[in-house]
Amino acid sequence: MTHQTDITIEGIIAATRGLIVSAQAYPGEPLRTPEVTARMCQAVVAGGAVAVRVQGVTDIAAARQAVEVPIVGLIKYGHDGVYITPSVAHARACALAGASIVAIDATSRPRLGGTFADACRAIHDEFPGVAVMADCGSLDDALAAEDAGADLIGTTLGGYTPDRPKTDGPDFEFIDAVCDAIKKPIVVEGRIHTVEQLADVWQRPIHAACVGTAITHPTSITKWFNAVIQ
Repeated sequence: MTHQTDITIEGIIAATRGLIVSAQAYPGEPLRTPEVTARMCQAVVAGGAVAVRVQGVTDIAAARQAVEVPIVGLIKYGHDGVYITPSVAHARACALAGASIVAIDATSRPRLGGTFADACRAIHDEFPGVAVMADCGSLDDALAAEDAGADLIGTTLGGYTPDRPKTDGPDFEFIDAVCDAIKKPIVVEGRIHTVEQLADVWQRPIHAACVGTAITHPTSITKWFNAVIQ
């Protein structure tokens, strides 16, 4: 897909202030098809989502045809370590598929090809109007990503790397530390499971909040309800 040259990164970022919804299914699940992802994106946009977060080039392309809101695109490759857009090539593929924002693991862990800074620079140089979101697992990650040129700083990986323990809900300590130290727009993502948690998160000076499982993953939601009965 060719991106319009008149779309600016500033415009994309402005359009993403609010609720971003992640529409992703896990491998082997019945909802893991591009058509279902596209429909899910349409459904959450109808409910007021200002942007969607989508995994995989076929799903990104399908979502791009289905909705007009910005798409945060990523590619998951592998299962351990850095597997969210782990190379410069993966970042390029997201942009080519139609992502408005490319989400990239911004931790300091070893990755497949090139550094986070390399991927950030490649997207900015080769795809005018496409922004970069840094998926961070610690304050050090966030500071380094900001220095490397990330347009948005996400708390996505808080609790999923050795840097921080995994909290039951949002990692408010991590969120507050990022809010205190980072000047770039902040996207809070990670274990926002209730509207009350979202309301609490939104009291912070953040740009957007991203909710996934609690809205678009019926298998997990069903397990939450069933656990009460069991």
